[in-house]
Amino acid sequence: MTSADKVLPEGGIEFLDRAGWGGCAINPIPGDASDRRYFRLNLAGEGALLMHSPPPGEDPRPFLHVGHWLNENRLRAPQIMAEDADAGWILLEDFGNDRMRDWLDDNPAGEEGAYGAAIDALVPLHRLEPGPFAPYDMPTYLREARLFTEWYCPAQNLAVDDHSFDQAWNEALTPLIERQRHCVTVLRDYHAENIMLLGPAPDGTGPQGIIDFQDALVGHPAYDLVSLLQDARRDVDPALERRMLDRYLAQVDAGEHFEADYALLGAQRNAKIVGIFTRLFRRDGKARYPAFIPRVWDALERDLEHPALGPVANWFDENVPPALREAKGGSIT
Repeated sequence: MTSADKVLPEGGIEFLDRAGWGGCAINPIPGDASDRRYFRLNLAGEGALLMHSPPPGEDPRPFLHVGHWLNENRLRAPQIMAEDADAGWILLEDFGNDRMRDWLDDNPAGEEGAYGAAIDALVPLHRLEPGPFAPYDMPTYLREARLFTEWYCPAQNLAVDDHSFDQAWNEALTPLIERQRHCVTVLRDYHAENIMLLGPAPDGTGPQGIIDFQDALVGHPAYDLVSLLQDARRDVDPALERRMLDRYLAQVDAGEHFEADYALLGAQRNAKIVGIFTRLFRRDGKARYPAFIPRVWDALERDLEHPALGPVANWFDENVPPALREAKGGSIT
């Protein structure tokens, strides 16, 4: 048995042989919140990335579907070099080590340039006709928002009114759904940990690549802006958030209700993330996620201040104790 046989799950060596990468050096690299696994490859000085996303727990087909569409439309997703969807193997272009999040930790002076480039990368995406993906519709928004009452509230021993929670979100989001006519492809996880800097310039303005896009839907252009500028894992100063929104609005005719829709989707996404991070901790044992909740909660409270969130803000006033809100969601045990 070779060292590669010990590193890769069953079938990996055979896949690499078929793809022309037999005998390559293989190094595991950290994954994300899913069960996917990643390996960095080197063969005669050439690099690639191997992803293992095995069914039935994982399904690589959405990643492949969205990735091919992005590349066909000249958007900077990694090139797909070989694939075996049935076995969950995908061989990808390697975007390197410079995640925007990590690079900014070492180069804080490049923040303006890096975020500006990330905003500018959304503009051509939003000028395209949306891809062949499912709609980001009301049932989807409500199902996601319910993660707050399904996971976070029980973790805090809160007996809340689930029915009025749905009613509040339905009332608040109905105008957005009616305005959601100019739909775009929504990547849904577009933030500093999922943006790769490909040879970043000293000011952060170099080319960027996107990863973790397999959950793409067709929805509102504000959603990915929220994901980027109200980042759950990295502090984004509200002043920088404002400048980046203005940068986007200077390039796109977003309509008179864009600010309201941005706040609506910010609140919806942040409520969802509080629920997801609670679930990742309590169900999946991923200990790092509760530490992110205060940052997400802070953004949620700012979004709730917008008049468009009136029904949802009232629900929070009636169902979530002030002390818990002042503690930015409190601790999760």
